[in-house]
Amino acid sequence: MRHAFNLYPCYRGTGGRVVELDASWRRVVVEVPLSRKTRNYVGTIFGGSMFGAADPIYMLMLIKNLGSGYVVWDKSAQIRFRRPATTTLRGEFTVSEAELEEIRAELTSKDAVERTFVVELVDASGSVAARIEKLVHVKKRG
Repeated sequence: MRHAFNLYPCYRGTGGRVVELDASWRRVVVEVPLSRKTRNYVGTIFGGSMFGAADPIYMLMLIKNLGSGYVVWDKSAQIRFRRPATTTLRGEFTVSEAELEEIRAELTSKDAVERTFVVELVDASGSVAARIEKLVHVKKRG
């Protein structure tokens, strides 16, 4: 599944790659290397590549974990650049079973739920290059 994801044209164009995808879809690791595809005018990783590599991950994780009885959409996003990135960045996306249960429980009494998920893209030394927040909208289907 990881390889198929990386070959999907929209994702492939970001320059990012899914390097780890756990079978439960509750942990995904993405890398964005500094390369010809991701390098910007000043020689660092293009912010659009960082954002694009992170963009679909939380939505897909929720779709896979909640199942077909739910509608999941990205509602908004924000990226804050902390420092220029000159080496490969890595982001670890996680969704806990407790978070999934909270969403399911809230949807028993509400029409929709919105959750903010955060991922930081870090270099090998642990320095944060970007912090991305994704607001995801979830409701029951039908």
